[in-house]
Amino acid sequence: MELKLNLEEVLVTRKGQITVPIALRRKYKIEKGTKIKVEEAGASIVLKVIPKIEDLAGIDGGKISVEKAFEMLDKMRAEDRY
Repeated sequence: MELKLNLEEVLVTRKGQITVPIALRRKYKIEKGTKIKVEEAGASIVLKVIPKIEDLAGIDGGKISVEKAFEMLDKMRAEDRY
């Protein structure tokens, strides 16, 4: 794993909020509503973007709507119950 250091300083607000620099928001497609996982790693804090479910659709991406995919999953889960 290649580790790149982006040495940009950000300020923490009194509410504990930070602003992710625009270059990183664009690179990692961070927009309003994007979920980010916060992890502790030694003496560091690591922010990881949680991918949206529609981005994980694989080769069938775009063939069905997210709502239809959830309906299919719910149906399969209901069939698997004993």
